[in-house]
Amino acid sequence: MPSARTQLNSDAPPPNGLSVFPPNSKPPPPQHPLSSVLGRVLRRPMEDVRSTYIFGRELGRGQFGVTYLVTHKVTKQQFACKSIATRKLVNGDDVDDIRREVQIMHHLTGHRNIVELKGAYEDRHSVNLVMELCAGGELFDRIITKGHYSERAAAILCRQIVTVVHNCHSMGVMHRDLKPENFLFLGKDENSPLKATDFGLSVFLKTGDVFKDLVGSAYYVAPEVLRRSYGPEADIWSAGVILYILLCGVPPFWAENEQGIFDAILRGHIDFASKPWPSISSSAKDLVKKMLRDDPKERLSAVDVLNHPWMREDGDASDKPLDIAVLTRMKQFRAMNKLKKVALKVIAENLSEEEIIGLKEMFKSMDTDNSGTITFEELKAGLPKLGSKLSESEVRQLMEAADVDGNGTIDYIEFITATMHMNRVEREDHIYKAFEYFDKDKSGYITKEELECALKKYNMGDEKTIKEIIAEVDADNDGKINYEEFVAMMRKGNPELVNNRRRK
Repeated sequence: MPSARTQLNSDAPPPNGLSVFPPNSKPPPPQHPLSSVLGRVLRRPMEDVRSTYIFGRELGRGQFGVTYLVTHKVTKQQFACKSIATRKLVNGDDVDDIRREVQIMHHLTGHRNIVELKGAYEDRHSVNLVMELCAGGELFDRIITKGHYSERAAAILCRQIVTVVHNCHSMGVMHRDLKPENFLFLGKDENSPLKATDFGLSVFLKTGDVFKDLVGSAYYVAPEVLRRSYGPEADIWSAGVILYILLCGVPPFWAENEQGIFDAILRGHIDFASKPWPSISSSAKDLVKKMLRDDPKERLSAVDVLNHPWMREDGDASDKPLDIAVLTRMKQFRAMNKLKKVALKVIAENLSEEEIIGLKEMFKSMDTDNSGTITFEELKAGLPKLGSKLSESEVRQLMEAADVDGNGTIDYIEFITATMHMNRVEREDHIYKAFEYFDKDKSGYITKEELECALKKYNMGDEKTIKEIIAEVDADNDGKINYEEFVAMMRKGNPELVNNRRRK
């Protein structure tokens, strides 16, 4: 089971991302939580998780909380819920850690190798984090059962682990506690995807940040962490230790006690002589050595690891540049019609602070002159820092797409609008709020005039655009857009939502 700190999410009604309304109905306006008392941890009105979920058996326990199997009352879908007793959060740092974990899981949402946070609820006794259920158990337990993996199997697992590291780093997050106990298999089958969990020690990361606090788990901690001066390269070291264990079944640095382990890490001698190392390929050993370089500046980056020949020998020639989540989202946003762009802006304006704080940090890192807007030059300079190589014309296209009001710069809300994960659109209350924004007379339809009026605010309300939108969205050809047509448009073309549906 994941250790003390684990997985977290949103401030929604029922399970964020699951519609509980009949397909043809217009939902009731979202209900406000009954309680007006704000929780100490999430700083939101308290909610009773048990009004939405039925609690079942215990799945595991850690320092702060117990994880239970829970079932959603309406959809009958099963999740894992980690209940953290608030009485155990004795000091401000403990509270900050939980709050930051929620924020980081929101920020990283939607990656296939990261456990999805479905909702976060706080009542008088606990904070309850409802997450995707990973029924396949820990990577740690499979290693114990197997002893060690074949090179091919180890490469497949290592690729997933380092993909998580790449996603974290490109999204401005350092995990700081990578270990086999913090990776869960989605299902019990051999080829089940791995999911990273437990972001309790993770932190937001800005270029040039140096960290000094000693955190992590003894076997996996990088030498520079022990020297109290480190950055994101420490995650690569931890992934390198996991790879060594996958290949031979024992950690590279071992001793009877914690201090002995730390001494071994600082000495840095790696055993490639004992069995099974003589029969392991020189390419695998080369990768392990380069991930476990003592000097973090000489260590491979996540992209370098994923492009190492040993990682690609099984035919997965990943010459195509890796997807950077923010970039992928901006490209998807660029392809949307103008009604959807404005609707997403309405949704972005209504998101809670915890859902968007990670994107806010990314915006601030690109807005180098602190003007509150990102210029073309700032975007061009900022995107490569996330690890993406783009031509000037591609940057220009993204700039024009995200600049909803066409004033030549991207403001904070425009940035959130273009980069938030599309699972925000699954939330029925979000879609309803956006529909209401356009349906000024509350008729249940968006008329041509209402559409024109809303889009004119963003210099988009020309006759041709209006006609194109109505032709695309108005399925029953009555010349106006009803709620069902609006929902269909909002959910159309979102690969994440299609995959979610299939998984459910």
